[in-house]
Amino acid sequence: MFNNLTKSLSQALRKIRGCSRLTEDNIKDTLREVRKSLLEADVSLPVVRLCIRHVKERAINQIVNKSLTPGQEFIKLMKQELTLLMGEKNEHLNLKVQPPAVIILVGQQGAGKTTSVGKISKFLHDKYKKKVLIASSDIYRPAAIQQLETLSKQIGVDFFSSHSSQNPIDIVKSAAHQAKLQFYDVLIVDTAGCLHIDDVKMKEIKTLHTTIMPVETLLVVDAMMGQDAANIARSFNESLPLTGVILTKLDGDSRGGAALSIRYITGKPIKFIGVGEKIEELEPFYPDRIASRILGMGDILSLIEDIENKVDKVEAEKLAKKTLKNNNLDFNDFLNQLKQFKNIGGVSGLLSKLPVIEEIPTYIQSHLNDISISRMEAMIQSMTYKERQYPNIIKGSRKRRIASGSGMTVQDVNRLLKQLNDMQQMMNKIKKGGMDKMFQNIKDLMSTGFTRH
Repeated sequence: MFNNLTKSLSQALRKIRGCSRLTEDNIKDTLREVRKSLLEADVSLPVVRLCIRHVKERAINQIVNKSLTPGQEFIKLMKQELTLLMGEKNEHLNLKVQPPAVIILVGQQGAGKTTSVGKISKFLHDKYKKKVLIASSDIYRPAAIQQLETLSKQIGVDFFSSHSSQNPIDIVKSAAHQAKLQFYDVLIVDTAGCLHIDDVKMKEIKTLHTTIMPVETLLVVDAMMGQDAANIARSFNESLPLTGVILTKLDGDSRGGAALSIRYITGKPIKFIGVGEKIEELEPFYPDRIASRILGMGDILSLIEDIENKVDKVEAEKLAKKTLKNNNLDFNDFLNQLKQFKNIGGVSGLLSKLPVIEEIPTYIQSHLNDISISRMEAMIQSMTYKERQYPNIIKGSRKRRIASGSGMTVQDVNRLLKQLNDMQQMMNKIKKGGMDKMFQNIKDLMSTGFTRH
């Protein structure tokens, strides 16, 4: 997420970090590079101009905080300005209405509306324990209704059955009636994808909106469209009373311009961001946290939330008890930890939320990826139950069989065995009171696990 923008902004701000004081000259030089970085990220020109002007005015007149260097103070100003551009704070869904709270999703075809309906349903069902009903009024795209029905079964929420031969207005009327009769907390409606210049479909969506009077009208926008995404948002906002935006595909080759432009252009908050294809890969949008990520400062709060919400606490407690009983970790434990790690986003999800990733050596970054995690999983799953439980029995012929079964080499199996051994040693040191050395042990483990070969 925002990798290119983060990298170019970090380079632009690197020089001013070492300055002993802020002057008009070094501010001017740095802002020139910042302007270039923002434009390359496809941020709207009016937004770039506003950002640069505000930062320049505040930097020149800034009284430097005694606890910060001038360079740090400038970066703090940049973070504040980026946060302001994106809306200052997270805007929650407005569900404080008499049930059912009706939410409709609109946008162009291919932006990810149907998937977003599933993601929001799961978010409300899992986090807030809401009783959710979802419905589709998209009678135009082949299998759109069936796709949403399949998603509803996958996430465990109810689906309002409809058919492509029905009228979209009749579908939403019936869905709203059923949601009211059966005491649903939330009704989420998926609409047909349309261009803002398609007068016929836009008229249909306006009629649909008037019919059910949703409490939330969310525009789904593809972040990979860059500045065009902001222009599309403006056009929809002129036709419909939008209450917010969902920005999808931020895990792709997105330059980040849409996130920085949409709030300024439409005045509507970004409420959620899609950070992957999986149904659980939806995050509430926090402008201050995203600003920190863009500036390479990380997002530790979101990482903590991921760990709290997605790590299986029962399994974690079982592992802790096993460790305290002096039972060595085996490959069943290792596999379980890999799965837990993938639940919080894997390597890419972790690194996107950690600060100063550019300072990690390139050769280590090249091995810190989700492919290496998948390869480790494949090797463990190629073992017998006995081999997982007693790793010491894995010798020559067993190594060759495991390597062949997982599509890896014997050297890869040896590296995996060494990683498990290093982890066992690290846990033993921690049990013996070596907590002060824990971080050094983790660093050593990482270096042995991801060495160049």
